[in-house]
Amino acid sequence: MRFLIQRVKKASVEVEGKSVGAIGQGLLVLVCAMAGDDQTISRLMAEKIAKFRLFSDHDGKTNLSVQDISGEVLVVSQFTLAAQWKKGNRPGLSRAAAPDVARDLYEKFVVDMREQGLKVETGQFAASMEVSLINDGPFTLWMDSQHPE
Repeated sequence: MRFLIQRVKKASVEVEGKSVGAIGQGLLVLVCAMAGDDQTISRLMAEKIAKFRLFSDHDGKTNLSVQDISGEVLVVSQFTLAAQWKKGNRPGLSRAAAPDVARDLYEKFVVDMREQGLKVETGQFAASMEVSLINDGPFTLWMDSQHPE
């Protein structure tokens, strides 16, 4: 699975002009299920993201997790994170998981994040969404479970 994680002051997502998810301080997590991913990866990544120390403590050190600050999480499906770009001018998306598999993994990831004790809002899988955010920092991380670095 691939993730783009942004520390935010607030974030929201709309579908057809209607709000489907909104959070205050916390994380906006864009999620892409890749071919070959499974539910074990979802749980491991949810545990890691929930415990990542991405927020400042009272001394200004990045020592606190979204759990520590009682932050919120907005999870949005983003299959374009699977894009291959080296050949041609149109991004290739063939490495993304099939839509039915991707939906199951996305929904499993949401459940796994909630099991970490977090308030989790979501976008709408496979919808055309408008995502708004106020990035905090900015502080943005890229994670790829198939290529951890």
